Amino acid sequence: MSAAVPELKQISRVEAMRLGPGWSHSCHAMLYAANPGQLFGRIPMRFSVLMQMRFDGLLGFPGGFVDRRFWSLEDGLNRVLGLGLGCLRLTEADYLSSHLTEGPHRVVAHLYARQLTLEQLHAVEISAVHSRDHGLEVLNMMPEEKLAEAVAAATEKQKKALEKLLPSS
Repeated sequence: MSAAVPELKQISRVEAMRLGPGWSHSCHAMLYAANPGQLFGRIPMRFSVLMQMRFDGLLGFPGGFVDRRFWSLEDGLNRVLGLGLGCLRLTEADYLSSHLTEGPHRVVAHLYARQLTLEQLHAVEISAVHSRDHGLEVLNMMPEEKLAEAVAAATEKQKKALEKLLPSS
C-alpha cells in the first residue's frame, strides 16, 4: 500500500518568507523556448522544455533545496543552477509560484520560469555536461522533444502489445 501524497497549498512568496526555521525551501526553474520544429516531421512542437533525469530516475526541473539561513531564494537557486547548469542567473522577476506541504516533511516549493531562445536553451543543455555536479545528482538533461519521442515510441510498443492480447474485431 502506498503512502498518501500530502496536499499542496498555494501561498504567496511573502507568506513563504515569513515561515519559521522548521521549513525547507526548494527552488526549481522551468527553462523553455519556442520551437518551430516538428516531431516525427509532422507534429508541431510549439515549445522545448528543459528537464533533468534525476538520480532517482524521475524527471524534474533543474534546481534543489536552498538553505535560507545563508541564501535568498534567488541566490540559492542560482547557486544550485550554477552547480548543475553553470551559465544562468534567475531573478525575482522570474518567480511564478510557491506551494507548501505540511506532511512529514515541511517543504515549500518555489517555481521560477524563464523563456529563452532555442539557441540559448541548447547552450544551457550543452553547458550542463561540463558542470561540477553533472552525473552525480543529475544524470542527464532531457529536452521536451526527446521526451516526447521516447513517450511516443513506448506508447506505440504498448499499443502493439495490447493489439496482440485483444481479440480481433
